[in-house]
Amino acid sequence: MKREFAPERLDVAGFAAAAATLKAADPVPNYVRLVAELADPAADAVVHWEATGEERPGADGKAAPWLHLEAEAIVPLTCQRCLAPVETELVVDRWFRFVADEATAEAEDEESDEDLLVVSRDFDLHTLIEDELLMEIPVMPVHDVCPEPVRLSSSDDDFKAAEEAKPNPFAVLGALRSRKPEEGK
Repeated sequence: MKREFAPERLDVAGFAAAAATLKAADPVPNYVRLVAELADPAADAVVHWEATGEERPGADGKAAPWLHLEAEAIVPLTCQRCLAPVETELVVDRWFRFVADEATAEAEDEESDEDLLVVSRDFDLHTLIEDELLMEIPVMPVHDVCPEPVRLSSSDDDFKAAEEAKPNPFAVLGALRSRKPEEGK
């Protein structure tokens, strides 16, 4: 009998022991925190993901649960040059080792090359997928070539004309200083 696993309430130890695999294609709007970072709601965008469980011998010789997560999505982010939407591919390919509790995770985190998570019988895989996709968002998404030419000046001609029309406050002070005392009477 094959055991069924649900990504919303994943029994991590059982998933790893069964060397099970889950995969799906979820609409991006299902990931609320990810949608908040997008240039538009991306109703047609899809997150393709696959998670595979595995047991590996731990430092103490006992089997430790591991999870391999692969996810990818193409989402519209805001180009930091032209401020128009830019389609950006987010790709996740990461291994996670599960430990018994937070104290163990904190103690082993410094020496560990892999990411550590606390084992759970009701682990939310969708939250992990969303967290990892959020971390893949580039700091400065940009088009290779922006669709519209980017203005590189900080002001336009009207702004410059208005600036030139204003009297320089220091010129007024200079005029006061150059007057001789008898002229002011």
